Amino acid sequence: MRILFLTDNFPPETNAPATRTFEHARRWVRAGAKVTVITTAPNFPAGRIFPGYRNRLFQREWIDGVETIRVWTYITANEGFARRTLDYMSFMVMGFLAGLFLPRPNVIVSTSPQFFTACAAYVLSIFKRRPFVFELRDLWPDSIIAVGAMRESAAIRALKRLEYFLYRKAARIVSVTNSFKTVLSGNGVPADKIAVVRNGADLKGFTPGPKPDDLVARHGLKGKFVAAYIGTIGMAHGLGTILEAAQRMKANRNIAFVLVGDGAERAALEQQARERALDNVIFVGSVGKDEVVGYWRLADAALVLLRDRPVFRHVLPSKMFEAMATERPIVLGVLGESAALLELAGAGVVIQPESAGELEKAILRLAADPEACREYGRKGRRFVEAEFDRDKLAALMLEELRSVAAA
Repeated sequence: MRILFLTDNFPPETNAPATRTFEHARRWVRAGAKVTVITTAPNFPAGRIFPGYRNRLFQREWIDGVETIRVWTYITANEGFARRTLDYMSFMVMGFLAGLFLPRPNVIVSTSPQFFTACAAYVLSIFKRRPFVFELRDLWPDSIIAVGAMRESAAIRALKRLEYFLYRKAARIVSVTNSFKTVLSGNGVPADKIAVVRNGADLKGFTPGPKPDDLVARHGLKGKFVAAYIGTIGMAHGLGTILEAAQRMKANRNIAFVLVGDGAERAALEQQARERALDNVIFVGSVGKDEVVGYWRLADAALVLLRDRPVFRHVLPSKMFEAMATERPIVLGVLGESAALLELAGAGVVIQPESAGELEKAILRLAADPEACREYGRKGRRFVEAEFDRDKLAALMLEELRSVAAA
């Protein structure tokens, strides 16, 4: 079976779409499929091309058995709607053109959050006369409105029409949450064409372990309770809440906040932290994939936060599963499906989104009760082992692709 996959994020980028696509693709290769990924020169989220790469018209490499085609795109940082749209549209065009010259696949897949990539996959499916599968990671453009990047307008209404046009044209929609399926089916998309393959964790790569001594020493964290946020520092996450909580806890020298990652909000948050003299907040910046596990182990509590918007009640952040796989208790500032899942797992504490007071209380409670932290961690690991092992999820999605190709 030959799979053609279009995504504008792929390793060495480490955000959730890149990780999920790669983790699935390499497992499909091991299962006997031939997988070609069309993507960009790695640059997310800062808009700077990673060392060793160039923004060329066309380049090919192999990553763990996955044929990876990188095409030229307009590159910009993950901020500013107009420039990001140019980025997305340039990949739509170049990804489509690259796909025309590749061998005919059995199935063509695209992944969101933005769906210009899905436009390229759909048009390619017409030219190649092969089915198109839409992997749905986000309700875009609703999330654009939720973070304040755009207001409801004629342009947004046009994007919503395009969104549902693509849902209709897809042979199958693979949703990462049950909530997305509910939203789509409630808006007229046939439920029987929507499969749910949720996020998970690589249980061989993300394993429990002690705090790395080198990271403790590097960041001056000996003897401190570390509350860590690991991931994109973007408009959706409401990480100003961390600074507010840090301000309230400034006198407590035994607690530190560590933010690992980059994104549109990082510079502004760092500036605010300097202005407030928050020496209990450490910004690490982006780290390589091989370092991420070390930072999860550095954490005494994992912070999983989003802004308080209705659209985010449908999401299921992938960092939840990485935290649980490494046996770290979670402080979750997300309501809806995420909160229900965390409570089912018994792997942490749910707080009201964007509430610095509740965040402070949750951290103080965990810092005072090491045994509760260990129990949350153990329950989380058992939960992902049973329900969210990446091996099982990749096999489930491969079966969906095979059924579409065989139809």
